[in-house]
Order: sequence, then structure tokens, then C-alpha cells
Amino acid sequence: MDRQLVDRMADVEGAYEETLRQMADPALVGDQSAYRDVTRRHSELKGLVDAFHAYRAAYEDAEDALELSKGETDSAVADELKEMAEERSAAAMRLEKRLRVMLVPKDPNDSKDVIVEIRGAVGGDEAAIWAGDLLRMYQKYAETHGWGIELMNSSPSEAGGFKEVTLAVKGKRAYSRFKFEAGPHRVQRVPKTEAQGRVHTSVATVAVLPEVEDVEVHVDENDLQIDVFRSSGPGGQSVNTTDSAVRITHKPTGLVVICQNEKSQLQNKAQALRVLRARLYQIELDRRQAETAADRKGQVGSGDRAEKIRTYNYKDNRVTDHRIGLSIKRLPEILEGDLDDLIDALALNDESERLAGG
Repeated sequence: MDRQLVDRMADVEGAYEETLRQMADPALVGDQSAYRDVTRRHSELKGLVDAFHAYRAAYEDAEDALELSKGETDSAVADELKEMAEERSAAAMRLEKRLRVMLVPKDPNDSKDVIVEIRGAVGGDEAAIWAGDLLRMYQKYAETHGWGIELMNSSPSEAGGFKEVTLAVKGKRAYSRFKFEAGPHRVQRVPKTEAQGRVHTSVATVAVLPEVEDVEVHVDENDLQIDVFRSSGPGGQSVNTTDSAVRITHKPTGLVVICQNEKSQLQNKAQALRVLRARLYQIELDRRQAETAADRKGQVGSGDRAEKIRTYNYKDNRVTDHRIGLSIKRLPEILEGDLDDLIDALALNDESERLAGG
């Protein structure tokens, strides 16, 4: 067995035993937030410990079978033992590989729900229409996974689609999948308004934020400027007779969040605070990672036509993800939410990079 791996797992087993001790502590049970964190950690470590025990058992079985074969006088039995040793050795190698992958540090936000912000960038009305198409694609994708969908805020465009729209997705490991969608999405197609049939290139940007709880990000009410106004639809016309729309400005950072989809001012304020907390959390992550610019800005980029993470080409029925050089000729299916082939490939690439880095 790999001595370095065994030593590393000894630390993991120690941490696992500590979670068992903590979970039995009556004082922890009274603190629901801390108890939830410990049980989550316990579950993660248990998977590692179980995998290690399976790896160790397979390795020891292989050694025992090989040792017995050496002292066996019956050649047929000796051959069977050698075959058993080879099978268990192969199983041990597979389990070791799986264990090493499991030991790669995971994104702590993967288990969170997610807030997705989509904005039409370059391309005028066509960019807004494209933003609407992306919204529909993500709604379909969430539906196929059984995740809950909540339209938090939207600013419709007169030509169709949205100037900007915010979507919340709730479900098991939603962030772990949606995080790969962050960035500029470029579309190449003939707009419906194009009389001469020329292909236009437009861009919509997508920002993906892990949704956080109140306890994770404290927002001081004294730091907020809250304005109310009437909700508006395409063209700016009022769609509500009361001042229910809410604009929250976070004075220390200058962040502005507007929510107007709900009927009451109280509901819109609650929605805006959810988005604000997610953005502030992202800024804190950026600070910790010592990045030169806010990760959210890095996600959406400048929105320039030349800048993109993915291109959707209608003429060639092709979707290309430029980060991994993958092209798939199933554009209609992908726009209907069939994103798993793309996201699986991105997740595998991400895992390989982290494994190489670890």
C-alpha cells in the first residue's frame, strides 16, 4: 500500500472520529447551524473512510491470496489463488484511484443552491432575445434534474426576451453544475428581424452565484439605501399601481440590486437581499483568493463579441465550448436543456486539473 496515502487517511480517520464525538455532544445539538455543519462534514468523511477500508481490504486480500499460492502444492489451486490475487489487486488499484480523486479538495459551494443572472450584452434587441433563450434553456435544464425554479427579477425587452433576468435554482448540488455556465455566451444566427438573411453575432452574459444563508453573510441595515418605485415592463410602462418595486444600494460597495417581480414591496425587498448577499459572498471569495478583479466581473467579462466561453452556431447546428475545445452538433436539444454532455465534460476537465494540482 502507498505509505503516503495511508498516512493521509490516518488523519482523515481521526477527523471522522472527531465528528462522531461532536455529534454526541448535547451542546452541539442545541446549535442547529453548527450541528448541520458537523453532520455534513461527517457524511463527507464517512465516504472517504468507507472507500479507504474497501481499498485496504482488497489490497490485503490480494497479498494473502498471492502468499497462499506460493505454498500451495496443488497447481490448479495455486492458479486459482493467483487469479484471485490478480483480481483483488486490480480492484485495489481501481479503489486507490477513486480514493485519490475523492481526496481532491472540493468546491465548498457545490452543495449550495444557485442564483443565475443573465444579461443581454452586445447585439441590441437580438442580445435581449438571446438572453431570453438562455433563460428558457436553464429552466428546462433545471426541470430535467427536478430542481426548483424561481424567477426573482426581470427587465423585459420590447422586442422580446430580457435586458436582464435573475433566476434562482434550488436543488441538490445545483451550484456544482451551474457554475460552469458563468461567462459570455455568443450566438451566431439570422435574427427574425433580418430581411436580407444575414447572420448576426450577439452576446449574453451569465453570472452564477452560490446562494448563501443569513448566517453566512451579515448585511447591516445601516449600510443599505432602499428606494421603492412602481414596477415597469417593456418600454418602461408601469405594470403596477403601487410602489412595490425595490432598489437596494449597498453603500460600502456600491452594489445595486433591483427586484420588481413580486406583488408586494416586502417580497421584493426579501428577493433583493438574497441577491445582494450572494454578490457580497462572491466578493468575499474573490478577496480570499486574491484575484485581481471580482470573480463575478470575471464571469461575465466585457460582453464583447470576440470574448466568449461558448458559441451557439445555428447554421452549422453546432455548440462549441471554447474552454475545452468541445463541439456538439445537437443545437436544438441543447437549447431544450440537454446540457449534461457539455457540463459532464467541463466537470471532468475541472476534476482532472484539480487532481493534477493536488
